Amino acid sequence: MDISTLRHSASHVMAQAVKMLFPKVKFGIGPAIDDGFYYDFDNVKFTPEDLKKIEQKMNEIIKKDLPFKKEIVTKEKAKKLFKDQPYKLELLKEMKDPITIYQQGDFIDLCAGPHINSTGQIKAFKLLNIAGAYWKGSEKNKMLQRIYGTAFPTQKELDEYVKKLEEIQKNDHRILGKELGLFVFSDLVGKGLPLLTPKGTTIRRELEKFVIDEELKRGYLHVITPDLARVKLYEISGHYPYYKNTMYPVMKVDKEKLILRPMTCPHHFMMYKSEVRSYKDLPLRIAELAHQYRYEKSGELSGLMRVRMFCLADAHIFAAVDQAKQVVKEVLDLIDYTNQIFGLVKGKDYVYRLSLGDRQDTKKYYKDNVAWDKAENVLREVLKEIKAPFYEAKNEAAFYGPKIDVQMKKVGNKEETAFTVQYDFVMPKRFDLKFMNKEGVEERPIVIHRSSIGAFERTMALLIEKYGGKFPLWLAPTQIILLTITDRNIEFTKKLKHEFEKYNLRVELNDKAETMSKKVRDAQLQKIPLILTIGDKEMENNTVSVRTSDGNTKFGIKIDDFIKKVVENIQKRSLTISF
Repeated sequence: MDISTLRHSASHVMAQAVKMLFPKVKFGIGPAIDDGFYYDFDNVKFTPEDLKKIEQKMNEIIKKDLPFKKEIVTKEKAKKLFKDQPYKLELLKEMKDPITIYQQGDFIDLCAGPHINSTGQIKAFKLLNIAGAYWKGSEKNKMLQRIYGTAFPTQKELDEYVKKLEEIQKNDHRILGKELGLFVFSDLVGKGLPLLTPKGTTIRRELEKFVIDEELKRGYLHVITPDLARVKLYEISGHYPYYKNTMYPVMKVDKEKLILRPMTCPHHFMMYKSEVRSYKDLPLRIAELAHQYRYEKSGELSGLMRVRMFCLADAHIFAAVDQAKQVVKEVLDLIDYTNQIFGLVKGKDYVYRLSLGDRQDTKKYYKDNVAWDKAENVLREVLKEIKAPFYEAKNEAAFYGPKIDVQMKKVGNKEETAFTVQYDFVMPKRFDLKFMNKEGVEERPIVIHRSSIGAFERTMALLIEKYGGKFPLWLAPTQIILLTITDRNIEFTKKLKHEFEKYNLRVELNDKAETMSKKVRDAQLQKIPLILTIGDKEMENNTVSVRTSDGNTKFGIKIDDFIKKVVENIQKRSLTISF
């Protein structure tokens, strides 16, 4: 039995159960999705308690073993059947005769199918949660109520999935971010606009330092360009109107039309054009930590993973065509190095997706078959030569060229595009970019768009979930917490804190009149990597007792030895520390 068919059938059973409990409900659509199914409803307001009632009704329907009956009807008959269902009638306007409907028991739904034979074949299902969803995914339409669920052939598979879901929810960056005080949102500031707290800002700052230092070592030239630009700039690039619907509205200032930038590339092209370039300048690597603005739909916003303003570790490499392969290799080497620092294993935690264009889709993609073939072959050859784990995906390219997407595996093995490497043969033409070759003749460069670490917001979200909030020492907002055993130890501990801070260590002090077990517990809940207890013995011997985040404890470590070990660990950006 096809699992997608099983899940789609379960969505129909859920809709039937909802109809039985809420007779005035209006139905949207109910497809199967990757991990389950959903159905959209209107004219009803569900509560979490309602899910249990709906599940109970579904079980009753399943026990009746009602057959799924397919029927072909005319469009006119379908309109009569769904005369009280406005969303179904709207769908019918877009359909042609004949119309397929399915029925189980007294419940009829507009559906192309297929379905399982009968409701009794549904052996293991669970309703998961309620969410809001705009009709047809457009914010211009009404917000409906969506119930998500899942179904599996066996109870064992369902139990394993639910257990995995619980693990995912435990490490959800939105939950951990709130618990650890890393970021907040404010309705007054606006949706999709996160506010990083001092702790969250510390993580961001460490990531920025890491990126800039590494890129400078590799020959990148960092610049700063404006968050605004004339609309004309994006008309030349082609982003406007390609991405018009995801850009913010145009602002009229004096006689100019300005827009918040959705990407940085045109700014860097202008930087390139600011002076005459020679083949000796290439490859020219222009990099920037650039704020970008994109209008994401409210229903697609998700913590730091998908936001409306983000900061991208962006770069554009201007190169001769015969330099393209080497440039792409160097970019992938940087990405692999970055991921290695984060403890991400190639092939396990991330893979590459070679995103290709469609030669027939001239509306979406720039028409130049020869250039497309060459660009795609270059990227494919590089991936093969470095023995990278990759797969190919058609119709996923940028409009100006193919790309390599770094697909990060989140908790639960769901893929998220973390960053991309794009081969661009279009923009150099549109912006008339040139360089003088060895023969003194003007030549057109190609551009490699890339990000070494992706958007900082999304990378932070991925790392919060990967580490479960237990950041390695170099990234941890608070690296060390000092716990005093008695009031006699407070002054010594304050001096120790000051000594640590001389080495730029991030230290907190808990000298509250509380039990040591409570102090340790609070520090563990905050997932602080190093917990140091200071008592009379430590004062007398000028030592510390250390408890690491993994629960290992060591007593009597000399303070100088401790500092040396910690500083060395941070400088190497190691993932673990032991004493």
